[in-house]
Amino acid sequence: MTRRLTLTFVAAASILALGLSGCTAANDTADPVDAAASGSFPVTIEHAFGETTVDSQPARVVAWGWGSADDAIALGVIPVAIPFQSYGGDENGVLPWIVEALQGEKMPVVLPDTQEPPYEDIAAAAPDVILAAYSGITEQEYDLLSKIAPVVAYPGDAWATPWRDLIEITGTALGKTDEASALLASIDTEIADQAAAHPEFAGKTIALTSDSAGSFYVYKKHDPRVDFTLDLGFVSAPAVDELATDEASFYYTLSYEQLDQLGSDLLVNFGSTPEESDAFLAASYAQAMPQVQAGTVASPVGAAFITSVSPPTGLSLSWGLDDYVALLAAAVK
Repeated sequence: MTRRLTLTFVAAASILALGLSGCTAANDTADPVDAAASGSFPVTIEHAFGETTVDSQPARVVAWGWGSADDAIALGVIPVAIPFQSYGGDENGVLPWIVEALQGEKMPVVLPDTQEPPYEDIAAAAPDVILAAYSGITEQEYDLLSKIAPVVAYPGDAWATPWRDLIEITGTALGKTDEASALLASIDTEIADQAAAHPEFAGKTIALTSDSAGSFYVYKKHDPRVDFTLDLGFVSAPAVDELATDEASFYYTLSYEQLDQLGSDLLVNFGSTPEESDAFLAASYAQAMPQVQAGTVASPVGAAFITSVSPPTGLSLSWGLDDYVALLAAAVK
């Protein structure tokens, strides 16, 4: 699954006016952030478009893109608005681990399912900060959003912020640095425990891929799903780098005629449905791959399951980790 890149959007003057006016129509039901936070303010966060200063601890948080909503909730902060997630979310666009984490709490406003930021809806939420540190916002979109509230953008490339960095960035922006450190330590312990329980992973080469809509995607080391999978003890197959192109920072497409060159001890192929996964394994180009011939293919199937680990977040990694590791273990054996 590839992350969609946002399109350049020129907002109308009325939208900018709405953002500048303070938006008194926003939902005021969200609980404020705990004043006894670990961070101190103001904080300044550097990113791809410069730097953003958050003057005081945010009470109203809007998340955009991927992962920021999850990480805020994992740190004890419920955003006032979160993005609609069409892939892996329920009919309301809410991911299952968010539903579970917020049982008994008021659900945030779910923003419209659009590629470009929905400026009017974000402004209506009257945010103190907009978290977009794993997103595809353009500089123009960043400038427009900044007229509504301080925006925390991604530190390097779009859709490529390492999941650990995203937790740290979110913790800094929310004044939850100690909580972020504790969350990372807890997750690292989970991953280390899984690696220790599966010594057969150590040193095995791995390639993570998906075959969708007539294109075969190979995920690079910059992709967070690869990053965390390597933490389980695997090493990236040399062929992943040898065949790589500059098509994108976190993936490249490979022609079906070249698939037999993508050698690895283990192949992970993500499929949105069982039918999609079965179709890949049955295809002639897949049959030419050494991993398919050897039966060393792990096939994560289902939008929510795939989404939980690609890329993982402060909430989703624990939600999907056991099932993911079980698939890897079965394929290695």
